[in-house]
Amino acid sequence: MTIRYATALLLLIALGSAGATELVYVPKNPSFGGNPLNGTTFINEAQLQNKHDTDPSTQKSQLQQFNDNLQRVILSRLASSISGGLFDSNGKLVPGTLDTTDFSIAITSLGGNQLQITTTDKSTGQQTSFQVSQ
Repeated sequence: MTIRYATALLLLIALGSAGATELVYVPKNPSFGGNPLNGTTFINEAQLQNKHDTDPSTQKSQLQQFNDNLQRVILSRLASSISGGLFDSNGKLVPGTLDTTDFSIAITSLGGNQLQITTTDKSTGQQTSFQVSQ
């Protein structure tokens, strides 16, 4: 019994002396107020975790990059010239149908300044549509 009492007494003394303190948050990342000297450590850890391999055989040459950019510019201007017929002089969409080689674009008035634009792929018959307000 005395061993039990002694153990209980030691336990109570140990618990009684345990004190609580404030929790203090100290940021580590310099982007969020942490020490700026931690920046190189964080960037090095991020670079070590980066599994992205830049395979030189998959990189495009400057000529290929130029051709890709040129193609984007031409397609953008083509889309602008095609869509020019869809708008009136005030910049509002005009109900009607526009046909291209591959697509058909139908603009339908739903009333109340609402328009539905339906694009149909002529080769597959797939349609996508959305509504806009004028």
